[in-house]
Amino acid sequence: MLLQRINNPGIRLGTLFDRAAARHPASPVILDHDLDIAPERGRRLTLTELADLVSDTASRLWSVRVRPGDHVVVHKSDGFDISLLACAVARIGAIPVMLSPKLDGATVAELLRRVDRPYLLTDGAKLEGSLPEEVLGLSERVLLASGDHPGATPLAALAGCARVRPVTMPPQHPTMVTHTSGTTGVPKLAVHTGHTFQARYRPQAAVVAAAVARSEPVAVHVSFVHSRMYTAMPISVLQGHPLIVLRDDDPASVAEVFTRVRPGFIEAHPNTFLRWEELADAPGAPLANVKYFSSTFDAIHPRTVQRMLSASRRSLPLFAQAYGQSEVGPIAARTYSRRGGADFDGRCVGRPFPGMTGVRVVSRDGRPVTRDNPGFIEVTSDGRIVTYLGEHHRWEKQARGGWWRMGDLGYRTPWGCLHLLDREVDEIPGIASTLELEDKLFTRLPDLVEVVIVPSPDGTAVPVVATRGDRPLDEGAWRRAVADLPPLGAPVHRRLDELPQTATTKIKRIELAGRLASEGAVPSERTR
Repeated sequence: MLLQRINNPGIRLGTLFDRAAARHPASPVILDHDLDIAPERGRRLTLTELADLVSDTASRLWSVRVRPGDHVVVHKSDGFDISLLACAVARIGAIPVMLSPKLDGATVAELLRRVDRPYLLTDGAKLEGSLPEEVLGLSERVLLASGDHPGATPLAALAGCARVRPVTMPPQHPTMVTHTSGTTGVPKLAVHTGHTFQARYRPQAAVVAAAVARSEPVAVHVSFVHSRMYTAMPISVLQGHPLIVLRDDDPASVAEVFTRVRPGFIEAHPNTFLRWEELADAPGAPLANVKYFSSTFDAIHPRTVQRMLSASRRSLPLFAQAYGQSEVGPIAARTYSRRGGADFDGRCVGRPFPGMTGVRVVSRDGRPVTRDNPGFIEVTSDGRIVTYLGEHHRWEKQARGGWWRMGDLGYRTPWGCLHLLDREVDEIPGIASTLELEDKLFTRLPDLVEVVIVPSPDGTAVPVVATRGDRPLDEGAWRRAVADLPPLGAPVHRRLDELPQTATTKIKRIELAGRLASEGAVPSERTR
């Protein structure tokens, strides 16, 4: 048993803002958007105001008979009130089921079936837009965070209801359901408990407390439905950091916020940092005060790391990368400094947290696991989910005793460092690591804002590229960049917004490969 389970009372999302406000009542939360559930409150709220908003919303839910143990699917237009609604649902002992605003209507309907007649908390825009009419029949009751729709109850109509006290659920009870990325099909629904969330929270909270002073603002641009949001948010508010919550990752918008309130710590998706590379040279130096950059969702490219670090004017800024998964939380981590340069090995994702997480790599063929013969990455953590809702058999396929198969391929060095080479489903014969090739292409071609290597129907490794400003790819620069790489198909140029993405901005590689094949867009010639 891991040491982390000792004295683990479980994270309590329902009373998070009450406890934070008791410690730091005037500490601010700064937004780049209005809250749909309370637009009149503006874009700068204290923890005391947020605690009151969560309490009021929870009481409105109780007034329409949402009760402990009920499932409430939260699927609304993007915004921080998604997270506040999750806390409100948890406050009365119900279980929030978090579905990304990016999911299409058919997928949402399928997940509603899997949950089996939950309450649906959405908005008029979703019901008028992407959601099919059948969601009304699949739900016990439909509630609206904003707007109106026949057959649905607006939360605004429930104003003035009696306040109710919070309901405390046992730490082993489900506290939230989030969905997996869906890169390989319909997302799975991951069930978290108070225990598992708390196990993920503790090592990350220790890092933030050691990294930045309490007076320094923490900026977060994380999917509001991702499990990471529900450990990142408590860390910030319970420690008293001013919290900047971003919905928009547009560099111009972010620059305005960061020059007005300068963060000392930033947590964001890898592709968000990639988009923010241009902030390194932006007027007003919006990244100048950042001491600590953090990313926990996907592979981060060396070029992006160095652009972020070069933009900071702190004496010793660090970039932390954590390797993990929605199902288990962060497992291993490493940090980068300016001294590492832009050509470090981006495939090294670090070491496990001592006493908290473990890693092993299992051979696929009985031969020793090496860089040239990578194995299955398996991990252990008290942060592991307890099941997939409605699909426990799929959870059992990945659970191997206390170990969890990540679906990734890699190896460990003699010094214990874990190297991630590829997802199992993304492996291309003849290519040792698509991720490693993508790292090299990013470093060699500054104009790239995305490159994803996918297989063509005949097995050729095809690079799909997006360029800054959608400029034409420099063919000469491309030939020089790939001269010493394994044979690749000719690059396919796409706009960044044409590439299918998950809620955390990962590219859906299987879907992308399928699209290219169906469009006949994959060139047959190979380049070097």
